[in-house]
Amino acid sequence: MRSGTVPGNRAPPQPVERSVMSGTRGPRRVMMLSVHTSPLDQPGGGNAGGMNVYVVELARRLARLGVEVEVFTRATSSGQPPVVETSPGVLVRHVAAGPYELLPVAEVPAQLCAFTSGVLRAEARRPPGWYDLVHSHYWLSGHVGWLATSRWGVPLVHSMHTMSKVKNLALADGDRPEPRERELGEEQVVEAADLLVASTADEADQLVGLYGADPARVATVPPGVDLDVFSPGPAAAARVRLGLPSDAVVLLFAGRIQPLKAPDVLVRAASLLLARDPALRERLVVAVVGGPSGSGMAEPHALTRLADCLDMADVVRFEPPVGQRALADWYRAADLTAVPSYSESFGLVALESQACGTPVVAAAVGGLRTAVSDDVSGVLVDGHDPADWAGAVAGLVGDPGRLRRLGAGAVAHAAEFGWDATAARMLDVYTTALRRRQVMTA
Repeated sequence: MRSGTVPGNRAPPQPVERSVMSGTRGPRRVMMLSVHTSPLDQPGGGNAGGMNVYVVELARRLARLGVEVEVFTRATSSGQPPVVETSPGVLVRHVAAGPYELLPVAEVPAQLCAFTSGVLRAEARRPPGWYDLVHSHYWLSGHVGWLATSRWGVPLVHSMHTMSKVKNLALADGDRPEPRERELGEEQVVEAADLLVASTADEADQLVGLYGADPARVATVPPGVDLDVFSPGPAAAARVRLGLPSDAVVLLFAGRIQPLKAPDVLVRAASLLLARDPALRERLVVAVVGGPSGSGMAEPHALTRLADCLDMADVVRFEPPVGQRALADWYRAADLTAVPSYSESFGLVALESQACGTPVVAAAVGGLRTAVSDDVSGVLVDGHDPADWAGAVAGLVGDPGRLRRLGAGAVAHAAEFGWDATAARMLDVYTTALRRRQVMTA
């Protein structure tokens, strides 16, 4: 909320422009808030996923553009240093708030007061006006940013990453709906932020349609992919490094294991493939790279039990979360990557896989409709029926020519998304937010 204003009494918004406004400098220092998960955490398990990659890469690229970035996150260990420089111009600050342990996201709201206090104390030790702007990630961070920016008189830019109302409209079987308290919290952040950043036009529409956001305060900035790390390479060499047979049919799921991400859909679809062609068992490998997360923590071995029940234990290979370079090897080694999520604000896994030349079979939901170009870089599947997924997968692995064509299309499609372009567009958003604040306070 702006200092001296209340929701509903804001000045008439101006359209978001992509070019830097004349007479308005860009930010020198930006505070990023990532309360519930640290950019230093390994994506693929616990609370760490695509948002962690997003924060790291965006901060790094902004620093290259001359913007100093400080990321504030909750400390989860007493052994963590208070400040870590992750790259030139990027600092990660650990704020003591609650127990020194990884907390389920549902327990983090109880620590927001302590976290906010730590953020305000950190700013108070700096000269006045140290931070030009706050960029909060996820609704919990948005509440911290709301209070901080109202105290400091600087703009709040907010990225939702995921939205409870969207998730609740497309729940997986057996998954728990997000609580009403979160929906209310998100509504408050949407009202308080100077500008909201959506990853796709679809997400922008959801912010307007489901949360009542002012369209003029919503900017669409697609995430990127590290095209230096995620790039095509020989599948044979990657398979040697990963211990995979050279003639294997490799279906990959990479990400957090929870009902929302629906890795069970791939396992069930693979079971149907074996029922149709028992000889495939000798070559099929379903690789699941990731760890339990979110509601999946309640039954962390559910996917293993499913594989056992479907007589797939010899086919499904479970691997823990890995770093980006090792993950790139998994993409290169795979024939295709499956992304069967029930909802995705974007789907960085899909983009990373395509950048490595591996087509994606993805659910036709949310940002995946942007991240994957249907029948150009992959295949979009309506719904989550394992039979439909088995058909889509069989249509690719049984047609090497089509698989090669989509692989080439995947590389070309991913090349349109780079973090440098994302950072440049985000810098324009920041500059727009600063200009609007200047107009309001003039």
